[in-house]
Amino acid sequence: MRKQEIDYILARMLDSHEDISDLNITVGKPLQVESSGELMPVEMEFSPSEITPFQAEIFALNLINRDHTLMRTLVEDGSCDTSYELQGKARFRINIFSRGNTYSTVLRKLTDKVPTCEELDLPKVLHEIPEEKNGFVLFVGATGTGKTTSLAAVLNEVNEKRPVHVITLEDPIEYKHPFKRATFNQRELGVDFVSFSSGLRAALRQAPKVILVGEMRDRETMEIGLSASETGHLVLSSLHTMNAGQTINRIVGMFSQEERSQIRARLADTIRWIVCQRLLPRIGGGRVAAFEILKTNLRVKDTILHGEKEGRTFQDIIEAGNAFGMVTFDDYIIGLYREGVITEKAALSYATTRGAVGRGIDSIKSAKGEATTEIENLEVDW
Repeated sequence: MRKQEIDYILARMLDSHEDISDLNITVGKPLQVESSGELMPVEMEFSPSEITPFQAEIFALNLINRDHTLMRTLVEDGSCDTSYELQGKARFRINIFSRGNTYSTVLRKLTDKVPTCEELDLPKVLHEIPEEKNGFVLFVGATGTGKTTSLAAVLNEVNEKRPVHVITLEDPIEYKHPFKRATFNQRELGVDFVSFSSGLRAALRQAPKVILVGEMRDRETMEIGLSASETGHLVLSSLHTMNAGQTINRIVGMFSQEERSQIRARLADTIRWIVCQRLLPRIGGGRVAAFEILKTNLRVKDTILHGEKEGRTFQDIIEAGNAFGMVTFDDYIIGLYREGVITEKAALSYATTRGAVGRGIDSIKSAKGEATTEIENLEVDW
């Protein structure tokens, strides 16, 4: 299979549906794209109804393109990451992984244009993040919930406002930041550095004020990130966790029992924001982000230090911190429903506490004079 054939297939897949985020090549299924969060088959004149193991392997090997390092990583670790550019059309972040005796490939479509906070309609309180001079800022959520995009928008604000040196460590580079007020040096894993920990250690000698680490994957990277945030750097990164409490527990869990008290103290001093994201289906097509935002204060520091307990959880703190820009997922989702952006079904499906969101929806319906139940003609049986 030649590059021209790969390019033709990818181009046809991209043109097959609207709002495409991923391309999926899996044995036993047709060519598929993820459109608005759902996998959809791609119909082409030569498209197989089921991809064979040979076709999937040839496709994967052509994307690896005789890179011996990638091939060794795929064989030894079971998966490898790379990138690919479809000239004039799109760039992709690629993961190739083994499944039994076959290979599957997922290509994440990357956007060239750096998004702004306004275009993404990020909560206004997040515009304060670029003003932070040091500390840790974490964007968390499941894979594919838009963490990288939100981080890019925050870095764009830094670029617009601050004449500082910014180092990014990414896997791969998804958004290429132009020079504005800030000076950007964007580095890619596997091309410019061998691991996030080594890249971050080197970054401390490169005189940055702001450091982006694509993902805090291990203890060593987290340790260096904490040191960087303690020594006057603003460190932004992401984690695959679902909420603030889980995020703190995941970080603490990276360290031994003897170290955890000290790590909690360091986190209490350095954590500035934890921003959690989910993507919900939007009425009319596409998706919209819902946020849970934790901003540091004395109660947050105390809870990080001593752990959560009844009456003192991060959820309690966020609920009480609405005046300071904090918001829970449930309140944000209720707001999206009030604005007519999402359906009641979507709101309840993505809620943290279905009962709380259900009551919020009923309140909105009551204010509009709409029925809050389908039960009719209730009578008292005397």
